[in-house]
Amino acid sequence: MSIPEHPTPERTPYQMLGGEAAVRRLANRFYDIMETDPVATELLAIHPQPLDAIRQKFFEFLSGWLGGPALFEEKYGHPRLRARHLPFTVNQQLRDQWMHCMDKAMAEVVENPQLREALHNALAPLATHMINQ
Repeated sequence: MSIPEHPTPERTPYQMLGGEAAVRRLANRFYDIMETDPVATELLAIHPQPLDAIRQKFFEFLSGWLGGPALFEEKYGHPRLRARHLPFTVNQQLRDQWMHCMDKAMAEVVENPQLREALHNALAPLATHMINQ
C-alpha cells in the first residue's frame, strides 16, 4: 500500500508534515525568518518581544490547524483569529510579509511539494482575512 501524497481523514497534514517536531520546526523557522529577513521589518515591529511566547502560541495553533492535537484551543479556547488580530493594524503589506515568511519557512520545512502548495493555498486566504485596514 502506498502512502497518499495528499491529506486524507486518516493522514492529516500534521502527520504528513512529520508530527509535533516538524510543526514546531515550522513555527520556529517562521519567526526566525521574520526576525532576520528585511522584507518583514514592519511585521516584526508589531510583535511583542521577545518572541518566545508567540512562537509557542503559533506552534500550538498550527498543531490543531494542521489536524494534530488542539493545543491552542485547550489552553485559550477557539482561535478567533480575526478578533485576536483586531488590536493590530493589519494591511495588505503586513499580510504579504506574513505570507513571505511562511512561504520561506514552508520551503525549508515542508518536504512534500503538494502539501506545501496545499498549505500555501489554505493559508493565503486566511492571511487575507486578517486584513483590517
